[in-house]
Amino acid sequence: MMELKEFFIPFSGLKLGKHTFEYKIDNTFFESFEYQEFNDAAVQLTAILDKLNNMMELELTASGTVNVDCDLTGEPFDLPIASDLKLVIKFGDEFNDENDEILIIPHGEYRINIAQYVYEMLALAVPPKRVHPGVQDGSLKSEILDKLEELQPKEIKEESENTDPRWDDLKKLLTDK
Repeated sequence: MMELKEFFIPFSGLKLGKHTFEYKIDNTFFESFEYQEFNDAAVQLTAILDKLNNMMELELTASGTVNVDCDLTGEPFDLPIASDLKLVIKFGDEFNDENDEILIIPHGEYRINIAQYVYEMLALAVPPKRVHPGVQDGSLKSEILDKLEELQPKEIKEESENTDPRWDDLKKLLTDK
């Protein structure tokens, strides 16, 4: 994995309070993690770092689109995604990111790299099943959909006149009141 320098937030020189960092994320970001699920990506990310006396709070908010292939048809489409993540950053004796909500960084550290958190947050924002919106509303025209339609088993319903005589006697009970 490349060290994504732009995702380092140098907090040591920042005053106490909230600081906002804006990022535009495209597919090269995901490729640096060797993540090949997206054809393309256009995501806006806002990171708000709240620097307090003895800790920091990081809030990541992202929204945009990722271009993925439909699981049913293979047709590429832009899938809207949105996600957010809150992280408490504390100082300790050694680095520890085992807790999903608390990051412990060593005393004396002067910056934090948020790339891994951004990557996980966005990768998890994509639903496991990706279905082209045109499949759901019937507007997508594709050879694969036409073929699926053609191969679909046809339902044949025939009203039969031959009924079981045992039921006929039961039906009489209902009508003979």
